[in-house]
Amino acid sequence: MKQTLIPCVLMRGGTSKAACFLASDLPADHAARDSVLLAVMGSPDKRQIDGIGGADPLTSKVAIVSASTHPDADVDYLFAQVNVTSAVVDYGQNCGNILAAVGPFAIEKGLVAVQGDVTLVRIFMVNTGQIAEARIATPDGAVEYEGDVCIDGVPGSAAEQVLNFQDIAGSSCGALLPTGNARDSFDGIDVTCIDNGMPVVLIRAADLQRTGLESREQLDNDEELKARLESIRLQAGVHMNLGDVEQRTVPKMTLIAAPTRNGAVTTRTFIPHRCHASIGVLGAVSVATACLIPGSVTQGLAQVTPARQQRLAIEHPGGEFSVMLTRDEAGNVTNSGLIRTARLLFDGRVAIPGSLWSGN
Repeated sequence: MKQTLIPCVLMRGGTSKAACFLASDLPADHAARDSVLLAVMGSPDKRQIDGIGGADPLTSKVAIVSASTHPDADVDYLFAQVNVTSAVVDYGQNCGNILAAVGPFAIEKGLVAVQGDVTLVRIFMVNTGQIAEARIATPDGAVEYEGDVCIDGVPGSAAEQVLNFQDIAGSSCGALLPTGNARDSFDGIDVTCIDNGMPVVLIRAADLQRTGLESREQLDNDEELKARLESIRLQAGVHMNLGDVEQRTVPKMTLIAAPTRNGAVTTRTFIPHRCHASIGVLGAVSVATACLIPGSVTQGLAQVTPARQQRLAIEHPGGEFSVMLTRDEAGNVTNSGLIRTARLLFDGRVAIPGSLWSGN
């Protein structure tokens, strides 16, 4: 049987890569769509040798985009995390890195018209029901990918993209502090469970007899640590209103330590069982927000100021990620902003076995 060829754009968004599709080019049936996405990435297989996945969670991602039916948005963005080694496609979270690819993709595909030197794309994040605004450089009537903005984890430089979020607290868990507490304890370890765009469990590295400065490779090979983190993650997931998270990639587990490069805090994040080369966009927003919450496990470690507007540099294995936070008079975070870059890598058609799906 012939292969089925599906229009696909491979985009780098921030420090991740995703296969980007128009929703109309994929099966309407969810089970069939998941089978297609697994085949596209080559999962389950640790090398993803029979697909376009890069054998890493950061390169096994999908963005499904369509014109929005919401009056205050231009496009709808459904994020899918395709598991590398299991036949699982998880829709239980957003991805802020891939969000940076959605605006350019929408313009490239004609879903949003260029508005001038800068084009505003309002993006409805289907996974959690929130809206983000992306400001894309579009001089000369097209997306500009080249520029002088550098972000840690990506070589070279690219055009600046500004992403702004509002009302993302509790996007997956229903509340900024889904347990109702700034600090909880699981297996005798103090944690902070938070969701400001991404469900995250923060733990002081020292409480697990680690420095928080270990390399990604050291942590990936630390089976004792990973077993302890998974035990805490499974318990926290229930208390964070996420249910049984054994087969899910949330919540993210983040070890924290005092900053070493003049940032706010040092992090090591697991997604959920492998150490992230950097930190996810919305994960960084959640961590930064926790740094401003009295009583959280960041107290005594995080370097912050009382200012209502501040830029917090979240240190990670590949450098740092800066988050701009604004608080109201009561001290509540009301707006989150950050700088990302993106690049179109290829625009073509990806092949899957025709026996799996014959196409629309």
